[in-house]
Amino acid sequence: MSHIFDFFLEAYKNTPTFQIVLEAIAFVFGILSVWYAKNENILVYPTGIICTVITVYLLYINQYFGDMMMNFYYSVMSIYGWWNWSRKKENTYILPISRTNQKEKIIGLGFFALTIVITFLVYKGFNYTMQIPNYIDVVTSGVFFTAMWYMANKKLENWTLWIIGNLITIPLYAYRGLGMLSLQYIIFTILAIQGYLQWRKSLNKEKATV
Repeated sequence: MSHIFDFFLEAYKNTPTFQIVLEAIAFVFGILSVWYAKNENILVYPTGIICTVITVYLLYINQYFGDMMMNFYYSVMSIYGWWNWSRKKENTYILPISRTNQKEKIIGLGFFALTIVITFLVYKGFNYTMQIPNYIDVVTSGVFFTAMWYMANKKLENWTLWIIGNLITIPLYAYRGLGMLSLQYIIFTILAIQGYLQWRKSLNKEKATV
């Protein structure tokens, strides 16, 4: 067990204290955000914004520009999602949980492809030498971009994409020495599985009452 702790803590021996504190804050608010999302609670967005803004800064100073751009996008999309989830008609929220239709699947694929291209160009724009982890980063950026858009529109499939992206990101962040963020994505994966099951149950219950 001590080897596991050593693996996560080793990378922080030479890390400035303020960065560790910021990463810890992002860690807590990131988990809170996914927890609120699982429970279809609008607090997913303010907590998520705190997490992503801090993470943008941390990734920037570590020069992980693909992930940085994704977290910047999360911050922007969180504002849209916050507005979309909060819309009411006759004092009732009007955005229900639903599955993606054919048009939304095509839009999702478009977002995925466009994000891959943009993220790759961001790396090139910073004259970054591309390595295997960076190409993985490019792909996961496309997955998370699409997942965030689906979540903002309460599409069940957002959880499937989060699970896939999280499973790829866990070893990627561990490899980069961001042990706390890697651990965070393990927790994200567990919560995403629970979120999928809970949203699917809610969707099936809603269909049964119609």
